[in-house]
Amino acid sequence: MAETQRKPVPRNDDGDLDTALAFLDFARESVLKKADGLSDEQLRTVLVPTGTNLLGLIAHLTDGERYWFAHTMAGEKIDEPDFSMAVPADASTAEVIAAYRAAIEHSNAVIRAADGLTAPVHHPVDGQFLSLRWVLAHMTSETARHAGHADILRELIDGTTGR
Repeated sequence: MAETQRKPVPRNDDGDLDTALAFLDFARESVLKKADGLSDEQLRTVLVPTGTNLLGLIAHLTDGERYWFAHTMAGEKIDEPDFSMAVPADASTAEVIAAYRAAIEHSNAVIRAADGLTAPVHHPVDGQFLSLRWVLAHMTSETARHAGHADILRELIDGTTGR
């Protein structure tokens, strides 16, 4: 099957922070690309026993962005995330995607405002004051992992492949 959403990985190698952020943004864009051109019904279609669906993945990643960057890194108060992949029926596709885009924008502002990659988190992780470097690595791996899930779901929905 031919890849129809192929985009090359970032070639950014300007510095540690810029490179790390380029790869996180690439993973984020890869997830959002999987929603392009699909109906609300298709985005909510459950094709695996766990109940995972494309719109649910986006909602889950929104919670992750808010929790790890706004709360853990910057110390902001946020609503308790549930990290589930369930999207309420009254939440529109446009709202879910807009919320993810807004969370990404805010996360990037938090990242850029931090005092470098060694800046400590505001809230400890398992009792440790880890660094922005760790949060970036964690969110990049989580987002890339879910981008892979999204790839498979999209292929099952309409045959579209690529990252």
